[in-house]
Amino acid sequence: MPEQQVAPTTAEEIIRRIERSSGMLASRAVVRMHDVLPWFSNMSARHRADIQMVVQAGISSFVEWCRRPEHARELSGDVFRVAPRDLVRAVTFRRLVDLVRVAVEAIEAEVPALAGPEHEQRLLADVLRYSRDIAFAGAVVYARAAEERGAWDARLEALVVDHVVRGEVERALPSRAAALGWRNPPAVAVIIGDAPDRSPEVVVDEVHRLGRGAGLEVLTGVHHERLVVIVGGDFATGQAAARSVRSDDQTQRALLDAAAALLPAWGPGPVVIGPVAADLAAAASSAHAALAAADVVAAWPAAPRPVTAQALLPERALAGDTGARRALVEEVYNPLREAGTPLLATAGAYLDLGASLEATARALYLHPNTVRYRLRKAADVCGLDPTDHRERFTLHVALILGRLTAA
Repeated sequence: MPEQQVAPTTAEEIIRRIERSSGMLASRAVVRMHDVLPWFSNMSARHRADIQMVVQAGISSFVEWCRRPEHARELSGDVFRVAPRDLVRAVTFRRLVDLVRVAVEAIEAEVPALAGPEHEQRLLADVLRYSRDIAFAGAVVYARAAEERGAWDARLEALVVDHVVRGEVERALPSRAAALGWRNPPAVAVIIGDAPDRSPEVVVDEVHRLGRGAGLEVLTGVHHERLVVIVGGDFATGQAAARSVRSDDQTQRALLDAAAALLPAWGPGPVVIGPVAADLAAAASSAHAALAAADVVAAWPAAPRPVTAQALLPERALAGDTGARRALVEEVYNPLREAGTPLLATAGAYLDLGASLEATARALYLHPNTVRYRLRKAADVCGLDPTDHRERFTLHVALILGRLTAA
């Protein structure tokens, strides 16, 4: 117990009395924490002991703070240096404020016995000022920890995105993404466009802000002046194949809506959406397609923004993308060939003859209505309308590639 016999007469006597009572004060502060903070008792014994050590260090620092007020900021900052590093993770900043408040209340209750009536108000004022400095010092510690954690998260996120872009899928990839808050959404796609003229940190923050607003999972990074976003959501509403020209309409709409929500994050220029993948481990195929499409999108000046990698299959195929060539042959040419020679021959003649209905009818000795009927059937089979300018171009490239493959 603090000395009760004679009231101190000088400031130095009060300081010495506080110094001698530091252990008792720390113990009473911890007892009060047990009484008024329900979560405190649920902490591990090690963390409770760590907190008592910090409280005792705080009281010792208060003694020095009273003796050397010109070093107040430095002394209050020293309190948290005795705390183990993991204590910052175990105690939130809000709970730290509660701990400081309860400790100050416990010490204030002992002030009359420590100071006596003559110096009581002055000591109370000193305790109040010191608690303010401690609160600011704690805020600095937590801010620094948040900055370090943010820097680490940014490096980890960049690493995950880089692995997906490079196609280097590791077993640890899902766990690394989970450490960033990635919640394994039912479908994933990669979206690529030019990065805006801002710092990468600002760009990444903007993508995350937009993603939260749209209810999307996002991982992002700036790679070689391109902004790469891995977006997760409920896109796979059908059974569309990852490379299919005839992707499910609902899936495409959901994916386009997601890209539109994130669109303000990119700089001017085309934005390309890769096909839907089942999960993060399979997202490398989406990234490959999106990168290949981003390399050739300039060949289609009228491309929508955003545009899917599937829509750019003909440009990708002409640029040598083997995956795009295979998709066009398997998804367009082969179904027409399997549907029978009349459909394939009619579609081929129509395209080779400049999309002239009359010229096709003459070349094949058919009535124009028969040509129209076969073209409609061909569109049903391959999912591309020969009478639409853009789809006609895709179909023509697919038929040429199919012929080359067959030859």
